[in-house]
Amino acid sequence: MRWRELLFADEDLEAQQHRDPVAPAQRSPEALRKITGRTLEDGSPVHSVRTLLEELAAIVRNTCVTRSAKTPSPVFQIVTTANAHQQRALQLLPRITV
Repeated sequence: MRWRELLFADEDLEAQQHRDPVAPAQRSPEALRKITGRTLEDGSPVHSVRTLLEELAAIVRNTCVTRSAKTPSPVFQIVTTANAHQQRALQLLPRITV
């Protein structure tokens, strides 16, 4: 629910609560714009859950071991920097409740 703004999902939750449960669901104009344009208002791509998780999976932690005559060799970690879209998804994560 919290990632709805980044996904193809309809964000108009108020309309969902007041719609006829028997009638076919109607997408909001904003949801139709996201689907047809495949971009968000800021120009970044709209994702499915799968593609959003794939983009988040690009954030990695690399463990590096230096070649050295010393034993044990020095070890350090490098974490890739998240891009703006990944940062927004990560900012929304703490709000997700189970």
